[in-house]
Amino acid sequence: MFHFRLIFGIVLLSYGCEKPLEGWNKYVHAKDAIAAQKSITGDLLHQHISTLASDDFEGRFPGTIGEEKTIEYLTQIYQSLGLQPGNPDGTYLQKATMTGVITNLKAQFITDDERWVLNVGDEIIGNSFQLKDQVELKAKDIIFCGYGVNAPEYGWNDFEGIDVKDKVIVVLVNDPPVMKDGELDASMFGGEAMTYYGRWSYKYEEGLRQGAAGVIVVHETIPAGYPFSVLQNGSGGEQLTIEDPTTTPLAFQGWIPLKSAERLFKMSGLDYHELKAAAVSPNFKSVALETKFNGKMTNSVRRFSSNNIVAKYEGNDPVLKDEYIIYTAHWDHLGKNKSAEGDQVYNGANDNASGTAMIMAAAEAFSNLAEGSKRSILFLAVTAEEQGLLGAKYYSLNPLYPLEKTIAVVNIDAMGNTFGRTKDLIVVGKGNSELDEVLEFAAAQDGKYLIPDAEPEKGFYYRSDHFAFAKQGVPALYADGGLDVVEKGKDYGYAMKDDYTNNHYHGLSDEIHDNWTFDGMVEDGRILFRVGYALAQHDKWPEWAEGTEFKAKREAMLSK
Repeated sequence: MFHFRLIFGIVLLSYGCEKPLEGWNKYVHAKDAIAAQKSITGDLLHQHISTLASDDFEGRFPGTIGEEKTIEYLTQIYQSLGLQPGNPDGTYLQKATMTGVITNLKAQFITDDERWVLNVGDEIIGNSFQLKDQVELKAKDIIFCGYGVNAPEYGWNDFEGIDVKDKVIVVLVNDPPVMKDGELDASMFGGEAMTYYGRWSYKYEEGLRQGAAGVIVVHETIPAGYPFSVLQNGSGGEQLTIEDPTTTPLAFQGWIPLKSAERLFKMSGLDYHELKAAAVSPNFKSVALETKFNGKMTNSVRRFSSNNIVAKYEGNDPVLKDEYIIYTAHWDHLGKNKSAEGDQVYNGANDNASGTAMIMAAAEAFSNLAEGSKRSILFLAVTAEEQGLLGAKYYSLNPLYPLEKTIAVVNIDAMGNTFGRTKDLIVVGKGNSELDEVLEFAAAQDGKYLIPDAEPEKGFYYRSDHFAFAKQGVPALYADGGLDVVEKGKDYGYAMKDDYTNNHYHGLSDEIHDNWTFDGMVEDGRILFRVGYALAQHDKWPEWAEGTEFKAKREAMLSK
């Protein structure tokens, strides 16, 4: 008995000395949240994903019957949960007016001695967003402009000393991999981590600013982060854009694979690989090719309104209820490949029926809170992510609730951990903001640790919907499923991730497979629910880290 009392006393003393939980860490452990999260189950996620990724939804392409079915399904679920319409006009929809273009492309590279008629789809892909029936480029000069970057803060300008107006420029994907002492220079373009200068969308934007008629990006699998087949799968159908009345788009924007680049440069007596190596230097000078470009684009154009789908869980604090946390996921995918034999539907089960299902499951968990939350929560399923983050961009430019009252965005995109529970969680853009700290507290409850993106050079932080909000200054969290699989290890996790990227991403086979398990997705979904709950309860606002490109924008926003 003596020994029992002694031990019991030591246990009490130790417990009494533990530091009480504070702030975000306190709230991720809240009993109300722990109870409510139990509504996030494998059966619930399976129900949502299997419905959204069914052939009946026809690949969920914006402006089709797939969109109509998606709207109907999400609206029905949100109404059944008692969530308010997210649009102040009393609907669950925010109309995003956009333009769809189907381009029939014919393209040639020509010299005095050779005419190469390119095989569209295999040797070149591309389109024009100029809203004309026909757009034609005749014998346009071609200039190789390295990485197509103009970055004064890094002392880098690939356009210095050369006029590219009304010409076609060829540029490399990703950032310039500047080396120092045998390693990537961390002071240049984020070192191993891609900056926005590395994104293909930036290359088009900068080419337009420089006055180019067209921009062709050279695709290589490793720096791009995905095989050329991903671009091929998305290139044949309708391409969407949000019109900007102040700007005339490029006459042509497109991609060529490595083999096409090698042949193009050889036609001008140049070696592609030598010039690519030279382009890594800040002293690189753009090179005019002796080859010219002929392009003829026949366009079919339609204007229509697609929709962001938004529901609101209203906070109960008289003051804080007018501040918002947004869960976002894109509901759209690639639609149908009508030229394919057999299966024609891009079901998009992981990308992104899984993310849409997870924000719907988070909505269910919030609706099961016994005591509610102080701040309000928006569940924003955005359109046209696959076309360049268009739905998220539209909301960020036309917010239903002020961005200066938006605390944070939690984005879920193809996170579906379909191969089991993991010991870790990936944070894409780890170190960007204090949202990492909130996630770390929540993950630790399940014995998980956080790791940075294993491939920061591929710029995943700039490739999903949260980025549209980050560009406007709103702190945004983008987590991905882990790799350290319980009882199977990291090698297995990497193999499963690689299998998805190489064999299913943007493919007809992105469907629910028999070997899918949902326990890992459930755990991750509950963690992200607790993150949102903690943000809704704690009076502190998460901030961007020093040195991030978004911090100044947020400070300017809040100073008003």
